[in-house]
Amino acid sequence: MTFVRRPILRPAGLAALALALGLALGASAALAAGKRPVVVELFTSQGCSSCPPADALLGQLADRPGVLALTLPITYWDMLGWKDTLASDANTARQKGYAEAMGKGGVYTPQMIVDGVTDVVGSREPQVMAAIAARESDAAAVPVALSVTGGQLHVTVGPDDAVKPGKTGDATIWMFHVLGKATVAIKSGENGGRTVTYRNVVRDVRAIGMWKGQPVSLDLPRESFTHMPDDIVAVVVQQDNYGRILGAAAIARPDYVAGR
Repeated sequence: MTFVRRPILRPAGLAALALALGLALGASAALAAGKRPVVVELFTSQGCSSCPPADALLGQLADRPGVLALTLPITYWDMLGWKDTLASDANTARQKGYAEAMGKGGVYTPQMIVDGVTDVVGSREPQVMAAIAARESDAAAVPVALSVTGGQLHVTVGPDDAVKPGKTGDATIWMFHVLGKATVAIKSGENGGRTVTYRNVVRDVRAIGMWKGQPVSLDLPRESFTHMPDDIVAVVVQQDNYGRILGAAAIARPDYVAGR
């Protein structure tokens, strides 16, 4: 797997809780309107000088209704003189999974993957917005619902007329643990001396089940995830591991911790 550098592109607590609620409510609003949120994943690094404009754009998308925007810091630029304080091997593995599924020769930063199907340089705002608009017109959606009762997180994935069983193949049900906001003072490397704020940072991602076209219900003990450094839990249903995203939903920490 080769790493590709892209040129720098320059575009012409309570606070974290509010951000978390905004993300979860934005995803809920999309579902209430009969649509699923468009999922945007930014692969970025504190050690990448091309990334801050993309990080800022992701911050804007995090406040956009109907979009589930996620920051996934990766590890492979730690060799450039600064170890990313938010990066994880799981995020790096997810980006490499996309590269293999899309037939790419390597991975790069900043990269945005829109709804699992469109690869865009993360700082190119017009292309990112066009990719989101294109996915908003995609009617295919598998309903995803999250709730907490009796000390368990209930995940329900159901069929929908727009997605016929047998036509999508197997789909992976992913769970993301998301930190609403993190501000980092970068002391060395390509961004040394800069302070960057990251939104909706993925601190853990793992597969929790499969969807094969029929309704699926999962019950996860609350104690199994309340220790995570997160404000939000998001669930994404994705065709063939790293393919088209079929459904998504998010729940804010106050709801799943209190059990409401």
